[in-house]
Amino acid sequence: MPWILIALICAASVASPVRAADTEEQQKLNTAVEALTRMNKATHDEKPAIQAAVQRVLGKSRGTPNFVKLVRHFALTNQTAGLLEVAAALPSDEYGVEAIRLVIASGDTASVRSALQSTNAARLAEALGHAQEKQAVPWLTPLVTDETRDVATRRNALRALAQTQDGAKALLALAREDKLPENLKFLAASELNAARWPAIQSEAAKILPLPAGQNSKPLPPVSELIKLKGDIAKGAEVFRRDATSCIKCHQVRGEGRDLGPALSEIGTKLPKEALYESILDPSAGVSFGFEAWQVELKSGDEAFGIKASETADEVAIKDANGIITRHQRSAIASMRQMKSSLMPAGLQMTVTQQELVDLVEYLASLKKSNQ
Repeated sequence: MPWILIALICAASVASPVRAADTEEQQKLNTAVEALTRMNKATHDEKPAIQAAVQRVLGKSRGTPNFVKLVRHFALTNQTAGLLEVAAALPSDEYGVEAIRLVIASGDTASVRSALQSTNAARLAEALGHAQEKQAVPWLTPLVTDETRDVATRRNALRALAQTQDGAKALLALAREDKLPENLKFLAASELNAARWPAIQSEAAKILPLPAGQNSKPLPPVSELIKLKGDIAKGAEVFRRDATSCIKCHQVRGEGRDLGPALSEIGTKLPKEALYESILDPSAGVSFGFEAWQVELKSGDEAFGIKASETADEVAIKDANGIITRHQRSAIASMRQMKSSLMPAGLQMTVTQQELVDLVEYLASLKKSNQ
């Protein structure tokens, strides 16, 4: 049985954990996995030497597709931790998705629920969305309404729910009961108005309508907008237009006002989908350091803007015009972080749909110089 011999030799030759740059070691590991997966499960179960070889290669394949290949091929049990590692590392890859499916199929759903409370929750929620397992609906639904969880986890949980009919119904129920958080309503509207089930689409259009454009007609879902082609040059003109005010708050390569996040490399940081969401629902995911603050002064006056700086004695607030005012802490009655963004909603009502597409095309083109 030549493949058994090759497998044993290859497994033995993989002497150390694989490093990303160690392509020779990776090739040995890939060859070992290829050799092992040419055997049937019966051979594995009957031969301790093969079992030992599989375990050696399995240990050196943690977090990679090879780990999933071995678990699947030999129907290995008690591999939940390793499979969840792959799902978290590769949530949008076929092996990451298969990893989460293998865990669910094993019946170890308690580990999945536990992992959704960990720092990997956002990535695991993404993997569950791609897996489209309706069994995950009761695990994901509480994440959407839990305001103690980070925004990325809640948004990925919402997207994941929208991938199954049961999950979409759960989102509609939250909306009907007014339990859907304000900063997730646009995302829910965009996902559900693009759902593949006509009944879900119909109800979503009633209780979660998409934002209206310049002509007062609802815009297409983001999933449709990203398919449209824009004109970069025209988008740059829209960005600089007084009506849109983009350049009054954002800088691009030194041009514009330093109020909101700089956008010189925004096309490298965000895909088109996220750019549309940031424009159409600016309060959904405010960048760290650009949160709006409401400051009540003991004098009865107030200030509103982002924190430019703060010390033990004073807080500096930058308003929407970019003006910084410093307030002594002794003069402040209260301060609270706002859920809304300093960027106003409704930009899409100042432009045509094509101009919106052009604007996003322009923003997507703003990348690092080496890209």
